[in-house]
Amino acid sequence: MIRTSKIIEIDGIFLGTAIQLSGGQGQRFYATHDSVRALHNAVRPDMAVLARQVAQTFRQNQTISCAA
Repeated sequence: MIRTSKIIEIDGIFLGTAIQLSGGQGQRFYATHDSVRALHNAVRPDMAVLARQVAQTFRQNQTISCAA
């Protein structure tokens, strides 16, 4: 079975991919950027929820790394 996927990026930075689970059971996140690694394999009910959480985590970690 072929699964659909969608790239998640912010400001041209590739953070990972959302992969549609079989049976419409949500989206699984495959993290590629260290700032969102904590969300690797996280499952959320839909793409919008997953993308929001990835963006929020990315921005929080960017703020922390800039402040250090």
